[in-house]
Amino acid sequence: MIYSVQNIYYFTGVKLSTGILLILNDIKYLLVDSRYYELAKNKAVDCNVVKANDFYKEYMTLFDKHKIKRILVEGNIMSVCYYNELEKNMPKIKVNPFELDDILKDLRKIKSPLEIQKIKNAQKLTERAFEHVLALIKPGIRELDIALEIEIFIKRNGGSLAFDTIAVSGKNSAMPHGVPTEKPIEPGDFLTLDFGARLDGYCSDMTRTLGIKTLSDKQIKVYNTVLEAQEKALEKIKPGQVCKKIDDAARNFINKTEFSEKFEHGLGHGVGIQVHEEPNFNVSCEELLYPGMVLTVEPGIYLEGEFGVRIEDMVIITQTGYENITIVPKELLIL
Repeated sequence: MIYSVQNIYYFTGVKLSTGILLILNDIKYLLVDSRYYELAKNKAVDCNVVKANDFYKEYMTLFDKHKIKRILVEGNIMSVCYYNELEKNMPKIKVNPFELDDILKDLRKIKSPLEIQKIKNAQKLTERAFEHVLALIKPGIRELDIALEIEIFIKRNGGSLAFDTIAVSGKNSAMPHGVPTEKPIEPGDFLTLDFGARLDGYCSDMTRTLGIKTLSDKQIKVYNTVLEAQEKALEKIKPGQVCKKIDDAARNFINKTEFSEKFEHGLGHGVGIQVHEEPNFNVSCEELLYPGMVLTVEPGIYLEGEFGVRIEDMVIITQTGYENITIVPKELLIL
């Protein structure tokens, strides 16, 4: 019994704001209200679409028809109140909230060739947006305006934002998830751009840090340290490797420099229908890498009150190693 919009999309190819997907004995039923019936009927893949004025009545009818005695639900998403209602209204059906989330996570970790192509297409659009905005970046333009230009370009070219664009400069770049402000770009700033497109349901994610006019020796040193840390991590990526070992490669390198402990977030995360999926490159993830996984590799150094640097690529795990699908150069670019 699936009702999260991302997992309904994963199984049906239909983007809804509400609905319930039932997978019963290898038959899929998509329950929608009248607002989405025509859309679902035309777009849903391998589904029986049911117009449901009363969701409870419809799925109870299907449970009776298929003699269902046990259902799995998305326990990490379902509210306690709704779970209690299910147990109360279905005393003869066991409701299990503990298995389905792991099953769905495992399914979505490994991308099909079609999913990988969609992610690559989203990344191509992201890189086109990056090239577009590069021509506009100069002292005096505000962080907000840069973020807006990225959003407009992506939407004008058929996509949407995978997440809220990060465009932060100067001291603001020391915040890993800083929010664009009215601050104008100034000579001597680092400008960090972290953004991605969602295209045909799948996401991309990329970060580049740019120099404005002139940089100090310290800024250049930090940038080169982050770039080398990313290369150390990329060298370790291959099928069968433990995720935390990839994180270790970048983190241990940074911690041996004068910028020790200034890389505080995880090295990366899975990408797919959502911009953050499993598995993760972090200090605790014991999962193994398998061909078909898509993850980011994004080390950073953040010096509070001064500046920050992050460089992020997306990689696909292959049979022998990885494919880096982020084509934009990452050598230090000073505009």
